[in-house]
Amino acid sequence: MLLPIRTNCWPRRTPYANYLLIVANVIAFFLAYGPHGEVVGGRLEVIPVHHWAKSLMLTPADMHVWQFVSYAFLHGGMLHILGNMFFLYLFGNCVNDKLGHVGYIAFYLVGAVSSGIGHVLVSGADVLGASGAVAAVTGAYLVLYPQTLITVLYWFFFIGTIEVPALYFIGFKMIVLDNVIIRYTPNVAYDAHLAGYAFGILCTLIVLASGLVKASSFDLWAMIKRWNKRRHYRDMVSSGYDPFTGQMRAKPVKAREVRKTAAELQKEEEIAELRDRISSRISQRNLSAAAELYLELMRRDSEQILPRQHLLDIGNQLASEGKSAESAQAYEQFLARYGGYEYAEQVELMLGLLYARYLSKPKEALKHLQAASEKLSDPGQLKMCREELTRLQG
Repeated sequence: MLLPIRTNCWPRRTPYANYLLIVANVIAFFLAYGPHGEVVGGRLEVIPVHHWAKSLMLTPADMHVWQFVSYAFLHGGMLHILGNMFFLYLFGNCVNDKLGHVGYIAFYLVGAVSSGIGHVLVSGADVLGASGAVAAVTGAYLVLYPQTLITVLYWFFFIGTIEVPALYFIGFKMIVLDNVIIRYTPNVAYDAHLAGYAFGILCTLIVLASGLVKASSFDLWAMIKRWNKRRHYRDMVSSGYDPFTGQMRAKPVKAREVRKTAAELQKEEEIAELRDRISSRISQRNLSAAAELYLELMRRDSEQILPRQHLLDIGNQLASEGKSAESAQAYEQFLARYGGYEYAEQVELMLGLLYARYLSKPKEALKHLQAASEKLSDPGQLKMCREELTRLQG
């Protein structure tokens, strides 16, 4: 059993529109919920809402326009409402932040209509519940924040948690596994879910591509554009384009040259992808994962330099994990590239301490500690620096 319990995406502003929708759903549930038996087609069926609310369900045999919205505010029981509202809270807050309050409410309502249409097209059963609209919101989350991490609670023979990128958990587990492969739970509107996901994903891609919503470097549309750019570039090189001169080669490209160029291009693509993933993990404050990716980047190309704050954060993370040699490498890169940083003396101090205490390199330690002692202004740091110098020189 897998259950998402939180994401590492936090809205910048209070998601009032999402809270309003949750409150509206809860109020509608307590007003309309009233299970009772009715004879339908010669057999007794349990209707989960009061008599007066039955006309608000989406009923394919007796459809009305308002039902395509009203059905999404009705629920068939406490677990039904709690489950839908939990997922709406989990994924809706950040989508609300991205789309704005008015845009988010409009998106939610159109998502409800779209999932209702999808259900009616393939099923004649009555339906109620917000799960189609919530699926639309979840699809939007997949597009807007595919690289964020979802903490998933699992229990089989034991219980624990794992972190999975949203792109894989929502795309495979929630859409494909739960709604395409596994469809044995009775009275679940799987097709309404799929219609909601389809609307949420396609609509959000369209508004990003059109510029109606500001795109980022980490959303699904940006990932698609990067993939297409690499594909186009690879095709140009294969057809004879020389990236160094910007011109087509005058002679036919030999197979050996193509292979060599393709290998170089593959390496460039992998490095670019690693840099993107490092930036993404740092933006998510997942510094441990960013540090691991940085080490992989160094194994592939030790000349790669990250942005100043990213490199400093990774150096600090590696030091906190006890990876002294790797941390020293990051700090050395930092000083070589960003030596004019206003707090460079603190990096010199850290580097000197690493060399002195953990790496047994007194010569390098003395060099960095002496450089730090000339600029440090914090009394505690200066005292630590001088004490270490005295110990090394003593």
